[in-house]
Amino acid sequence: MTANQNTDREAAEAQAFREQCRRQMARPIATRMKYGFCRVNRPVLDTPGTRIFATTQAYREWCAENLPAYLGFQPAPVE
Repeated sequence: MTANQNTDREAAEAQAFREQCRRQMARPIATRMKYGFCRVNRPVLDTPGTRIFATTQAYREWCAENLPAYLGFQPAPVE
């Protein structure tokens, strides 16, 4: 691909992105709010109750023991 073709492709992508933004902005705000957020049930975190930890370490230990790994609260592996 030549530099000119690459520039043309980038310009076309930028134009398509701007058109997509214009279409989205034409939607009513309620529709944009409805589809603009991904709601995920977070087991344990979304259950009622207040948790107070004396230290950050205590919080991290609680997360490692109680939260599913897919939520991303697990400690980083030691390299």
